[in-house]
Amino acid sequence: MYGSLTEKTKALNSLSLRVILAALLVCGFIFPLNAQESGMESILINIAVKLAERDFSAALELFDRLSPEDAGKTEILVMKAGVYNSAGKTGDAKKLANSVLSAHPENIDALMILADAAARENKARERRGFLERVIKADPNHARALVDLGNINLGNRTLKIAGGYFDRALAADPSNGEAIIGRATVYRYNNEQKKAEQLLNRAIRDFPQWAAPRHERARLYKSAGFYNDALSDMNVAFELEPVNYWILADRGLVLMEMNRKNEALENFSRAIEIDPNNFFAYVYSAGIRDESGDYENAEKDYLKLARLKPEYYFAFEGLGMIRMKDKKWAQARDAFLEAYKQAPKEYSYALLAAINWMRAGKLSDPKQFLAQVIKTAPRDSLEYSMLKLFHDLSGDFDVVKKIESERNIYKRARMTFYLASYYDIRGNKSLADRYYMIVQELDAVATIEWRINGWILEERGLGLRLNDE
Repeated sequence: MYGSLTEKTKALNSLSLRVILAALLVCGFIFPLNAQESGMESILINIAVKLAERDFSAALELFDRLSPEDAGKTEILVMKAGVYNSAGKTGDAKKLANSVLSAHPENIDALMILADAAARENKARERRGFLERVIKADPNHARALVDLGNINLGNRTLKIAGGYFDRALAADPSNGEAIIGRATVYRYNNEQKKAEQLLNRAIRDFPQWAAPRHERARLYKSAGFYNDALSDMNVAFELEPVNYWILADRGLVLMEMNRKNEALENFSRAIEIDPNNFFAYVYSAGIRDESGDYENAEKDYLKLARLKPEYYFAFEGLGMIRMKDKKWAQARDAFLEAYKQAPKEYSYALLAAINWMRAGKLSDPKQFLAQVIKTAPRDSLEYSMLKLFHDLSGDFDVVKKIESERNIYKRARMTFYLASYYDIRGNKSLADRYYMIVQELDAVATIEWRINGWILEERGLGLRLNDE
């Protein structure tokens, strides 16, 4: 029975399942499952199976079948608390774990349950505190050491992270998570050979586990070995086809290989798995936008903006697409939000003003611009351009400043805003002249250059456009 149960549960990496399986082994509850089985042993086995199926409600209901005597045992209380965590019911998990600790203050399993609950509630300091209590009680507790290593890895305190992983490996040399964690520290420290050696070992010892293949693919990608990285990513994907990060990282490798359509497929699959994770939308939106699929790019930017509003590039993308579609008010709102998130990016303020003026009267953004001007350095070209849009006069001085600007990118960007100013004021011939100058400056890394290309294309001025 143990072999079949292991196969059913190999994809589930939860504390609750590990505790139950450990209890089954320690208590001698591993035996063929048949119709004659009954009692606590059979119930615990069925709980483990339900957990493997991720049917947490059914697993919790099975605890009600235990006798009051069995249900009150410390081991059972800890198991049930672990299942509550897996079900997302951290309040119930903490209540049970604390009841265990009130009678047994050094119960390590209960402390680990509380650490797990804190992690699920994004209470980093609380989680670290419980883990430190665990290793104080048991300095060789490998999982607590690995978790502390991963916490420090996430914070990029690499020396401390490496120390925890080393301690975990000293306590348990075959601990796969510790091996991967230590290899990741080596990768961040650019010690690629050491990282590869550890990951080769993990792949040899755990051939059916996707994680070491995934991490080695990341290592190869960082070193520029994209074919090797993709090969490992493909194996990891075969082993774990519904892993969000495997798909996302596979998409990144394919992008490096300029296989963007395939990359988009991977990002789209990742989004299907976890539609509330912002990461894949960043690349999905970018690929769709670059390929001219503006309708779906806009949807991705919208979702990204809702999930992570501080990522102002999402509002930038929304503003550009809406500006292209002449949705002036909506474009204005997107650029205003981008400026709110990045108040030193005066281009967003200028783009908001341009769309504001196109949506209504020239004087509509005057109050907004007055506030922005106060934050801009007085001797900067951005200040002069903001003043031009605020005062609706003074273009001659701005032209002279633009012509004397040596930074090609700033010169191109400010020339675009000058062209837009003339366009809004109704001087189309002068606007077209400056739009063409922007294109000739070839500042392709700027959003202004791209918007400028759309305008020239619409007006049929016949200049080389961007590469999309």
